Amino acid sequence: MVDMQVYGEVLKKARNAAGLSQMAMGNLLSCSESLVGLIERGKRRPTKKFTLAAEAVLRLNGELYRLLPNTSVMTVPKWFSEWPKAEEKAHTIRTWQPLVVPGLLQTARYARAILSTEPGSTEQWIEAAVDTRLRRQSVFDRGDPPMYWALLDECVLLRSVGGREVMREQLEHLLKMAERPNISLQIVPLEIGATAGLLGGFAIAQGDGMPDHVYLEAVAQASVSAREDTVRHVNVRYDAIHKWAHPIHVSQRLVREVAARYEDQ
Repeated sequence: MVDMQVYGEVLKKARNAAGLSQMAMGNLLSCSESLVGLIERGKRRPTKKFTLAAEAVLRLNGELYRLLPNTSVMTVPKWFSEWPKAEEKAHTIRTWQPLVVPGLLQTARYARAILSTEPGSTEQWIEAAVDTRLRRQSVFDRGDPPMYWALLDECVLLRSVGGREVMREQLEHLLKMAERPNISLQIVPLEIGATAGLLGGFAIAQGDGMPDHVYLEAVAQASVSAREDTVRHVNVRYDAIHKWAHPIHVSQRLVREVAARYEDQ
């Protein structure tokens, strides 16, 4: 069951932060002012359609969506099922992405644009996959969120996934997340040329009471492993890539500059 009181409080806070009245919010969502007020006071149950529209208007990234009942999460492949568990238990997650924004930092629209390229995908599958990805991001909302160290190749910023507006929103979201004390974002510049990470993205999860896990991306089927030799190999590769990354303040400045270019285009 959705906690309508909590949902209403989150909605009201986001609406006020956006400088919108209930009437203005209703106009943007094509609903009545009274409906917005009822939902904010916990008197009316929000629908999935209302939630998705509100998130788009308020530029949220799952803050409301994660409060809805978990009714449409897709069934994940058996090989992948261990990874969300590792993320939940992890005190540290390190990731490298040479092509796209890592899943835990993706906006809904960016994720949808990525997932819609999957051959044979249906609208229902895409929405379920986006839903599942957003719910995984709840690891950052827990009381002791993991330290998250993200390395991104500069081409991730330049690849126009979903178009100009989606990319601007995504890059602004990266900067917003990077303000959190537990999230580090660093960019590996294109001028470096070849790096040890060109063959694919990966993530490493470390937590108390569990072996280190790695998630390795691949074209046909990605994999999750806790083998010591595999984890050691991926850790060495991460360190080899990390030495070429811009410092955090330079990386954030670069993201802001690219985001501004998407705004101006």
